[in-house]
Amino acid sequence: MTIYNLINLANGHLAALVLFFVVPPVIAWICGAVHGRGNGGNAPWKYVYSVLVYLVCIPGLLACVLTGYQLFFQRADLLNVNIAVYFLPILSMIVTLIFIHKTVNFENVPGFDRISGLMVMIGCSFVFALAIDKTRLWVMFHGSIAMLFALAAGAFALLKWGTYMLFRRGEEPKLPAPKIPGVE
Repeated sequence: MTIYNLINLANGHLAALVLFFVVPPVIAWICGAVHGRGNGGNAPWKYVYSVLVYLVCIPGLLACVLTGYQLFFQRADLLNVNIAVYFLPILSMIVTLIFIHKTVNFENVPGFDRISGLMVMIGCSFVFALAIDKTRLWVMFHGSIAMLFALAAGAFALLKWGTYMLFRRGEEPKLPAPKIPGVE
């Protein structure tokens, strides 16, 4: 099965797709209303939030990559794509994460550090691939060598942090995200 076949399959089951991506934000909102602010990090709620995060982030990330690929690499017209396949998973991910963040700190949600590491790795990889594709970086680099080294060091730091957060063992400590100098 190819990605194209999977998109066609999703196009054929729009009602189920819409239901799948509307339910998690509603559940996140209801959970926040039931337990109240500040109690989301307690035992049953943090596991519900963890399931919701993975339920919306994996398809949301795939939809982000698919939409970005279609827009930047294939130069497809996004006016002709199915909204439920391309944009609903992204919107569902954003809304669900906003509802969850309003009631609980993401540090209290089990596994969020791993999914955020995956998000960073996918985002950095996509930006690097896009930069290489758009600037023809492999032909000639017109910046200074210091700028090239700074770019490579920054990319390496983000990818290393993302990889560590994604693949660390449960007993290993969490590392803080890399800071950009001069930006708070």
